[in-house]
Amino acid sequence: MAITGVVIRHLQMYADQRGRLGEVFRQDELDPELHPVMAYISFTKPGLKRGPHAHVDQTDFFCFPGPGDFRVVLWDNRPESQTYGERQEVTLGDCQPGIVVIPPGVVHGYINVSDREGLVLNCPNRLYRGPGRASAVDEIRYEDDTNSKFTLD
Repeated sequence: MAITGVVIRHLQMYADQRGRLGEVFRQDELDPELHPVMAYISFTKPGLKRGPHAHVDQTDFFCFPGPGDFRVVLWDNRPESQTYGERQEVTLGDCQPGIVVIPPGVVHGYINVSDREGLVLNCPNRLYRGPGRASAVDEIRYEDDTNSKFTLD
C-alpha cells in the first residue's frame, strides 16, 4: 500500500551520444514548503544499509540515479495518518532511476542490493543541524535498537 504523503516518481532519463540527463528537481512540481535547502551525496557499499530512521520536521528528497540499486523501505509511524502502520518498499537505481519524497514521521532506510557501490543524492528541506550546524540533529534513529520493529532485513 502507498503511504500517505510519500511521493515515488521515476526519473525520465534523456539520452544522446554524450550520455544521459534526468531532471531531479523542478520548483513547479513540488510544494514550496518541501523545496530543498541543501544537497548532499552519499556512496553506499554493496550489501550495506543506511537507516532506518525518521525526522521530526525534515522532509527528505532522495534521488536514486544509479550506479547501484537500492531497496528502499518505508514505514508510516504517524498515528494521525490514514496509512499509519503501513510498510512500503520500492527498488530504485540503475534498474529504475527514481525520486522518493519522505515526509516527517515516516521511518525510512535503504540497502544497496547491487554488487557495486551505489550513489544517492538527498536534497532535504531543512539544513543538517540547522543554520551554522548549531542545532540538534533532526533524527529518530532505529538502526541500533535491537527491539525495533523497523528493520531492513
